Order: sequence, then structure tokens, then C-alpha cells
Amino acid sequence: MATDLQTILKLKVPVLVLIGQRPIPLDDVLALVPGAILELERSADDELDLFVNNKPIAHGVAVKVGENFGIRVSHVTNQHQRIEAMAGQ
Repeated sequence: MATDLQTILKLKVPVLVLIGQRPIPLDDVLALVPGAILELERSADDELDLFVNNKPIAHGVAVKVGENFGIRVSHVTNQHQRIEAMAGQ
């Protein structure tokens, strides 16, 4: 059983950080080019949502790490919700 758990814990799952969302017409999506800016209805100081398998599991704030961006997690859902997210249920 411990071996099964170790195997499960090594699985890779898709992780998504949602910085904002807004509906835009398909014509506008097709017209996007590098350098285009999409204005979002969210303040730059608002917390970001962290998803696993499209299910929310945490919140945090954007941070810069060297030349990359990351998320500093400030709130995590309970263990049951995180397990459900990883199971894809």
C-alpha cells in the first residue's frame, strides 16, 4: 500500500493560475497578436486563484522570482477538496 501511495504522489497534474477572465468576441481572439493587451476586471493586487484539474485548491499573490513569475500561496483548501481535485472527480 505504501508503494501505491508513493506512486500516486509522484503523478503530475495540470496546474493553472487564473489571473482574471472576461468574455471577448471570437473575432477579437482571432485578431490577437504578440504584444496585445487584454484588460481584466481585476486589480493587480487581488489574489490569484490556483486550480488543479480545473478545480480551485488555493489562492495567492503574484511574485517575481528572478526573471519568472510565481504565486505565493496564502490560502489552501482542505485536504479532501485537494484530493478530489487531483482525482479529477
